[in-house]
Amino acid sequence: MAEERVNYRRYQDGDAEHPEWPELRVSGGESDSCPTYVHRTAPCQGSCPSGHDIRGWLSIARGIDKPLDDAPWQQYAFERMTKANPFPSVMGRVCPAPCQDGCNRNDVEEFVGINSIEQYVGDWALQNGLAFEKPKTESGKKVAIVGGGPGGLAAAYFLRKKGHACTIFDSYSALGGMMVFGIPGYRTPRDVLEGEIQRIVDMGVETRLDTRVGVDVSIDELEKDFDAVFWAIGAQSGKPLPVPGAEAPNCVDGIVFLRAFNEGRLQHLTGRVLVVGAGDTAMDVAAVARRIGNVDAADGEKLPEKVIMGQTVHDVAQAAKRQGADVWIVYRRPISKAPATEHELQSVIAEGVEIHENLAPKEVILDAEGRATALRVMPADWSSGEMVADEDAAFNIECELIVGATGQAGDFTGFESLDNGWGLMNADSHYRIPDHEGHFVGGDIIKPHLLTTAIGHASFAADSIDAYLDNRDLKDRPKVDGFRFNLLAALRDHELEPEEAENEPVRGTDSGNFAVHNYEDRSFAEIIPSTKQFLGYFSGTPRLHRDEVEISADNVLGNFDERFTGLSEETAVEEADRCMACGLCMECDNCMIYCPQDAIERVAKDQRVSGRYVETDYTKCVGCYICADVCPSGYIQMGLGA
Repeated sequence: MAEERVNYRRYQDGDAEHPEWPELRVSGGESDSCPTYVHRTAPCQGSCPSGHDIRGWLSIARGIDKPLDDAPWQQYAFERMTKANPFPSVMGRVCPAPCQDGCNRNDVEEFVGINSIEQYVGDWALQNGLAFEKPKTESGKKVAIVGGGPGGLAAAYFLRKKGHACTIFDSYSALGGMMVFGIPGYRTPRDVLEGEIQRIVDMGVETRLDTRVGVDVSIDELEKDFDAVFWAIGAQSGKPLPVPGAEAPNCVDGIVFLRAFNEGRLQHLTGRVLVVGAGDTAMDVAAVARRIGNVDAADGEKLPEKVIMGQTVHDVAQAAKRQGADVWIVYRRPISKAPATEHELQSVIAEGVEIHENLAPKEVILDAEGRATALRVMPADWSSGEMVADEDAAFNIECELIVGATGQAGDFTGFESLDNGWGLMNADSHYRIPDHEGHFVGGDIIKPHLLTTAIGHASFAADSIDAYLDNRDLKDRPKVDGFRFNLLAALRDHELEPEEAENEPVRGTDSGNFAVHNYEDRSFAEIIPSTKQFLGYFSGTPRLHRDEVEISADNVLGNFDERFTGLSEETAVEEADRCMACGLCMECDNCMIYCPQDAIERVAKDQRVSGRYVETDYTKCVGCYICADVCPSGYIQMGLGA
């Protein structure tokens, strides 16, 4: 049962003081102000690194925004989703959902299950064979994309939509990058990944796999054969533990560990495994280690580090003998400060991973052959806000394998000049690489973060590449970036575009035919907080959770089933109904019902679109503020004289 919280009310019991006069000037129930309908960005979108129009596709699921033709609502929602992100099935499963953290519904009881609805729509699109359109016209320009992970694939998608030819160069034998070789398959089913990747390739994207730029192809060749280059190489080299002895062969990084597992080479471990770090990569390593289990290390040639580093592979006969693995996460901070998502952390704990917090690595203890036998750690005190390590209390934790998951860097072999000295690349605000004309960059190689962050970089970089190829000057990107709702575009989609209309909404639009009342678009600069909404309108409605397979320490071994069962259509729509349409009309009728002057009425049904549901007769309005007070979504603001 979701925790119920006290709803926000504009006026509390016992209030006797009026607000400041500049905010509210009402005398005898009247003022010289009238309602303005102000569109602001919803916090879910403002929290999304790829700029998803989340409120928009939730309104489609809710039936508020209907397709013009008889197309299924799922198709319409998919088209809206993929304006910002071409991987709804994948993102619905693995994205840690900063959008949900930002959701204003958290101030009522609990966020809207955005990820679960996204997964439902994405899965529906795969099951029904939805494809992306190829560009109607070709620009004649060619872009080289270095890296076939989420950032590179997304860049190809956005650039193909603009008509540019794209060639992806990738050193792996398959596309997908960290989505395929980093995230375990039980979190991202391979048929889902392959379906969403193939949709992009089918737009006419050329691929050159098993090809490493800098080794097989030089930068000079790219610059000669292509009009622009987008770098999306990711940060697929884990940084070694910064302690003596970390060069031991059985001290490996989390990225190569996960790649060995996802390629099917690593099928079991031996002895205790220490995972150093507490980010999402660390959680994936720990979860995989518990699933593949341990066997006796009778054959030195089959030691895990030799498999991880590609010197050999495990066979099925060995894997059949495995038992539960002894897996510890060692973290130098309190585990409450872990950067991993709470769900992933709690999952690995339930699956039998031991958490050892406030322990700072000091040294890797080696045997005579140079293999790690233990990790020496120091208790760390964070009470002052900074780490104070107690070296005198240092002790050893015996182990057979140490997996570091404390940082990532790129592999710059053959193009060392692009390394900024920290194993990453520099980028300006338009994702151009400084001092390298025609070169652009995005994703983890700028700063390791989320898959959706890499996709957002690709989207914004594609705009910059398009301007570069067309010799257009680049404009400053808006303060609130992304694929925001646009009233004029909504009218266009429903064949209601006025014959003469401004490209951007302006104030005083009640005399025109596109807003029917005073409308102002502030979505490029403002995110609406819950304090501007009437939260008392919303009853405490618990979130509808996806069914999750219960995995414990007793049944984790060999359990590679997908953890989540997606929502049904009925539950997806029901969950979408919890959306509060923050910053845009939610079509609740409150303003019309409570207006004492009958100054507000519905727009004719054949003239309605999102954001244009009611119209206001300003000759009747007396400025009583009631419509603004009862607007749940915060769309109405009194102005015109205030």
